Amino acid sequence: MTTVQEHYAQVLADVYSWMFGGFEPAIRKNLEFFKQYNISPRESGVAIDLGAGCGFQSIPLAQIGFAVTAIDLEQKLLNELKENSGKSNIKTIQDDLINFDRYIDSKPELIVCMTDTILHLESKDRVNFLFQKVFSSLEDKGRFVITLRDLSHELSELERFITVKSDENMIFTCFLEYEPNTVKVHDIIYKKNGSSWKHKKSFYRKLRLSKQWVEKQLEDIGFSKIESSIDNGLITVVVTK
Repeated sequence: MTTVQEHYAQVLADVYSWMFGGFEPAIRKNLEFFKQYNISPRESGVAIDLGAGCGFQSIPLAQIGFAVTAIDLEQKLLNELKENSGKSNIKTIQDDLINFDRYIDSKPELIVCMTDTILHLESKDRVNFLFQKVFSSLEDKGRFVITLRDLSHELSELERFITVKSDENMIFTCFLEYEPNTVKVHDIIYKKNGSSWKHKKSFYRKLRLSKQWVEKQLEDIGFSKIESSIDNGLITVVVTK
């Protein structure tokens, strides 16, 4: 079975910025997101970006004044982050996000885990273990931000075939295969090469987590304030220690 790390290395890393509509629009979108939730440095000024990828969260957080540690398994994406971050105060770490606490010298006031990253973990137990680590690591009144796709409701028949993005040179489609606790995401990317097309294909699994389940785990661990919403299938949860 292809692991998440292998899937990104073989298929997704090279097209990640493109499939989100380009680097700059993604940065602007997250600047607006952090502004909407009044996220700015107030105490330690330390932020941790779990599953940082190419920097869609890390760079805007640095722009608004945080000292950011960006953690991801895929070095290609971390290299892209470095290339686009200029002189921003961002430290990059190639490692499993679950090990984030090995790389912090002081308690952060913000930890983010966005854009489906939480769904890449192996099990609900692993998610809960991460939540506990986050709670223990944050300073008092520190915040934790999660965004994830709602895969708890099963699509059927042709709804499972999705065109992710396409242009004159590339077509990205996926097929979703539902299992009790996960979804097998089959990604196929066709890229134009002169007069012909070549393709890459691979699959990996994402967890099926509901908004209610995520909220319940965070509440049980001890987070005091939970703000959550769901918009067009995207769950956002912002909690305070």
